[in-house]
Amino acid sequence: MPKKLIERTQTGVRIEKSLLKVLKGLAEYLEISLGDLLEGIVLHAFEGKAPFSDGTIKTINELKSVYSCPLTASDSHKMQEEGE
Repeated sequence: MPKKLIERTQTGVRIEKSLLKVLKGLAEYLEISLGDLLEGIVLHAFEGKAPFSDGTIKTINELKSVYSCPLTASDSHKMQEEGE
């Protein structure tokens, strides 16, 4: 399948610290960039598809343990920064 030509842009998003560590670790494990990982997650989510295999989910859980990331989907939109 031919690759699609796209235009990327730099963005400055804020994200929870341990979650970012897990994402960076997963991207390194998968040998892709953090941007590619995020694009893949979002494109799967937009189509209602799971972005990860069972094996990758196991790796994610291991990374969450290593980086002390207790967050789950139920925490989405319910997080508050210190000092807010």
